[in-house]
Formats: sequence, structure tokens, C-alpha cells
Amino acid sequence: MTETYGRPPALLGQTVVVIGGSAGIGLETARQARAEGADVILTARRPDALATAAQEVGAIGTATFDANDTDALEAFFGGLPGKIDHVLATAGGPYYAPLAEMDFAEARRAIQEHPMLMVGVARFSTGKVRPGGSLTFMGGTGGRHPSHGIGITSAMTVALPALAASLAVEVAPVRVNLIAAGFVDTPLSASLLGDQLDERRDELSSVLPIGRVVQAADVAALAIHLMTNTALTGATYDIDGGQQLLLR
Repeated sequence: MTETYGRPPALLGQTVVVIGGSAGIGLETARQARAEGADVILTARRPDALATAAQEVGAIGTATFDANDTDALEAFFGGLPGKIDHVLATAGGPYYAPLAEMDFAEARRAIQEHPMLMVGVARFSTGKVRPGGSLTFMGGTGGRHPSHGIGITSAMTVALPALAASLAVEVAPVRVNLIAAGFVDTPLSASLLGDQLDERRDELSSVLPIGRVVQAADVAALAIHLMTNTALTGATYDIDGGQQLLLR
């Protein structure tokens, strides 16, 4: 591995696990981790997409499972052959629905999914992550302003930072941080917005203070920074291009 921009690779000799690493932010983080000298292990639900991503980044290992399956998550960490240094968990997505149309089963799933993934990763990675290593989770900023249809997402937006801070105390000296993203131009956003995607891109590009939409590479760069800066733990880091500064 050659030096990066005149400096040694920041993750040289380290191992990064990316849960939800077959596309979007997870895959881009794996790319950047490799560029910084890390070995990477990828997990995802879809074996075909996972195989393609693993080949692209030269992953040293893969695992196909649903990260929200607690038994499968425990088995994954229990089966790791050696120590690791960092985990990024990107699995899961938001749930949007107005109260009158809310699917209660889906709402319950959304309420459980993100916090229990964080708890599961923190618990089952104990003893696997080297001291000073990190667990990084994905949250969001979109639910901070009350609006129709985002009640469940609003609750998670408030809850996840508190959970990340508590976990950081419990699993220290392993570090725990949360990335709170606004709109990011990823396959997940495409699946949520459908034929409204281009309209949303154009709208945000015209009003965001940064003059463009946030890309997966932007979020991945933040994730790499949280892995390499060993003074950071228990905090939530916003990345939304200034979206919260707008009225909508």
C-alpha cells in the first residue's frame, strides 16, 4: 500500500467490518477503508450484490445475513476468526407514513430495527474489537422538524444519539459514534423516492448551502475520520449539506 497524499495510510494493518456493505454508503466506506490500507469484511442480505461488492474492493471475507436477525448477528461476530478494529453498520432504512395510513407492524419494525441493531452490534462485538477501535452507526437528521408522516422517524432521530452515547460508556475503550445524515444520493434514496428522485436532487441542489446534494463518498469520508480519530466517542455527527438550515 502506497502513501496517501504524502502520508502513510491511516488504517494500515487494521480490519474494518461493514454491515450493509454491498451498496451505497457501506460500499463507499469499504472502498475508502481499502484506500487507507485496511482489510475489509462485508456483510449484506443479498448474496449476488455482496459478491460483486466484495470482488470490487478485495474483501477478505463476506457474510450473507439480515443484520436485524439477532441470532445471525451474534453468529457472525462469534464466527470471526480474529480481532477486528472497526465496524460500520448502515443496514436499515426510515419509515414514513401519515398517522391515518400507518402500518402498525411496519412502525413497530422501524422502532425496533435501528436501536436493536446498535445494541446487538455493541454486545456481540465485545471482545472482538480491539481497544481504541470503533463502532459507527447511521442515523438521520430529517425527523428533527415536525411534519406530517415522519412521526416514527422523528422518534428514532431523537433516540439514537442518546443510545450511542450510552453505548460508548458501556463498551469503552471501544468508541461508539453516530452519523446523522440528511438526504444522501444513494440506492436507498432512489428506492424511497422512486420517480421523484430527480426532482428532489434538483430541488436540494438549488437550495442547499453547499450547492449540491450529499453523496455516499461524503458520508464515507466522515466514517473513515471517526475510525481514525481516536479522541471521538459518544457523539453524533451531522452531515446534510446544510439541509437543517432550511425551513423544509
